[in-house]
Amino acid sequence: MAGWLGAIVRFIVSAFVLLAVGYLVPGVSVASFTSALIASIVIAFLGYIVENFFGENISPQARGLTGFVTSAIVIYFTAKLLAGMQVSFIGSLLAALVIGIVDSFVPTELR
Repeated sequence: MAGWLGAIVRFIVSAFVLLAVGYLVPGVSVASFTSALIASIVIAFLGYIVENFFGENISPQARGLTGFVTSAIVIYFTAKLLAGMQVSFIGSLLAALVIGIVDSFVPTELR
């Protein structure tokens, strides 16, 4: 049960981070909290799929760059799937950078 509660909290925090990114980063627009919440769930799902595809065979040095690029691509394609979110390619790179910085200060994982 605590795992589900942690997941729900993670999605809510991610939604607030996406709203902040939409406000701060040019090229990123999030229509509402509901859109941000759905986007955080889609981003987590797509990120999980990509992470399983790459597996554990990535070196620690490449993991950071691969994670950054993967995050930018996942954010970009999530915006293409959702009507309430618009992201340019440069906006997705900037959003991945900001989200990565926030994640380094607020480390939470779904595992």
